Amino acid sequence: MFNQINKVLVLAPHPDDAEFGLGGTISKLLELGKEIHIAMFSNCRESTPQGFEEGIIEKEFYQSCNFLGISNLNIHMMDFKVRHFPRLRQEILETLIVLRSKIQPDLVFIPSSSDIHQDHKTIHEEGIRAFKYSCLLGYEMPWNNFGFTSFVYIALKQEHLQKKINALDYYKSQKHRSYSATDFITSLATLRGKQIQKDYAESFELIRFTHH
Repeated sequence: MFNQINKVLVLAPHPDDAEFGLGGTISKLLELGKEIHIAMFSNCRESTPQGFEEGIIEKEFYQSCNFLGISNLNIHMMDFKVRHFPRLRQEILETLIVLRSKIQPDLVFIPSSSDIHQDHKTIHEEGIRAFKYSCLLGYEMPWNNFGFTSFVYIALKQEHLQKKINALDYYKSQKHRSYSATDFITSLATLRGKQIQKDYAESFELIRFTHH
């Protein structure tokens, strides 16, 4: 599958979405020498938890990406207001078209079609519009997904899963969320792995696959 893939773009509505959705796959792709870009659409300043400095999650995002091995040059940061993406969809689409021209990715990861979060849903819909001629996979976020269709599996080694766990550990401001628990992350990877007779895996919704 990855033979024809050189440039990969991950559309992440918020900090930590990329790591939660495909942190292990990012680690594997980097190991294979692929060029990884992450487009992050909101710094989520309005969602800063009490007791943390405003903007902390953006700092955590850069630390996590750098730990994974993603250069700051391949991080594309936007500042759309969190939870207001639906009314900003045209601006988001125009931003995506600029990214498409600049990066020209072979594979794009977006939130899945079953993701009910308003920001994630907007990035899914506008992502399809902007990248309709690209390979498109939807990543899994069980706490937001209603009826996720896992038709694509990417097997992970222990080190890929550990890299995902360690990357997410940089998000100290998000540790209160139940799905950030290590046992949840490991259990999901184990479940997806057993479905393909591997130790660990991440699964994705197949949206569009093209071969050139």
